[in-house]
Amino acid sequence: MNANKGPLSGIRILDAATFLAAPYAASQLSEYGAEVIKVEQPAGDSMRRIAPLRGDVSVWWKVIARNRKSVALDLNSDEGRDVFRQLVAQCDIVILNFRPSALKKWGLEFEDLVKVRKDLIFYHLTAYGEGPYQQRPGFARVAEAFAGLTNRTGFKDGPPVQSGYAMLGDGIAGIYGAFALMLALRQRDLTGEPQKIDLGLYEPILSMMEDMIVTYDETGSRMERMGNSSPRWSPHGLFQTRDGLYAVIACSTEKLWRQLRALIDDEELKRYDDNSNLRVSERPQLEGRIGEWTKGYTLSELLDLCANAGLAIGAIYSAEEIVKDPHIIARGSIISLDDDETGKPIRMASPAGRFSGFKGDVRTLGPRVGEHTDEILQDLLGYSEGDIKALHEKQVVR
Repeated sequence: MNANKGPLSGIRILDAATFLAAPYAASQLSEYGAEVIKVEQPAGDSMRRIAPLRGDVSVWWKVIARNRKSVALDLNSDEGRDVFRQLVAQCDIVILNFRPSALKKWGLEFEDLVKVRKDLIFYHLTAYGEGPYQQRPGFARVAEAFAGLTNRTGFKDGPPVQSGYAMLGDGIAGIYGAFALMLALRQRDLTGEPQKIDLGLYEPILSMMEDMIVTYDETGSRMERMGNSSPRWSPHGLFQTRDGLYAVIACSTEKLWRQLRALIDDEELKRYDDNSNLRVSERPQLEGRIGEWTKGYTLSELLDLCANAGLAIGAIYSAEEIVKDPHIIARGSIISLDDDETGKPIRMASPAGRFSGFKGDVRTLGPRVGEHTDEILQDLLGYSEGDIKALHEKQVVR
């Protein structure tokens, strides 16, 4: 069923998860050859109704459900769950994000499903993972707060601020989920044994913030809000230009500081050479001086000046600037696919990274509800036309 060639060609994933984080892991693997069968309730995944819309079609769904075949299946029915188990038997990986109580009620826990596929990789993502909070619901915003990110975001003496992207925690967990699935596939290759992945949505965020716990243990610091400043380096933040725009300048090494100081050509700044601690302790004075200097240039002038001097600098982009940037265009970081359902192309980010022996590929956009139900039941499970018709009549499938 899977004609795509890639390093994960031959791997089949049953994605029965909802919303963003868990399905995103399947999307990542699909771009490199894995086949993904999306199981959704007959009414359709809830993301199908999220804006932006073209008529009644969510174009966001078209992006997040890329490279999938849709099977609409009622998991609340005994027959629907029986079909689901048959699909599990034909797949390497099953991805779920229902609460543990729901999986137990349905008989779809790890211990149940390995009976139908002895080398199954079972990926279960929930808000908190197994433990005292395992039945609690949660989304990315909750996970970011629980992992300590929200407490560190915002300005000093101000309230906590959520990240500018409401699904940041979902994206981080999705990428980590793809990594976890690759580990599980490797372990299965080595041992032939089934693998269970139990992941809390907050855990990838917490593991990413490596400095937080060790700093608290050593110093007692809660590492709270610092606005656009860095607790480790200075100058390091946003600086305004003459035309009222902003640039990010990051001097994270002594070499970069010296290059910036030489470019500013201010003898008084030499006192900060070889003393990163002084640069941090006198951050307001130092970054104030840098800010006065950047206001002498337009953003375009400052970007060229600093880039030519070997400094790490960048503009603050929105989607409008991203899709027009010549480097992004040259690398193909944004791609466009035709969509026969809405009759217009849809743009999205391309698979990240470039590889010498293979490439990521977005082959199809998100499917219609149940678009491939009959095909999957017939080709993968061997159902007859009569069997399929009976399931439709009972509204077990759509």
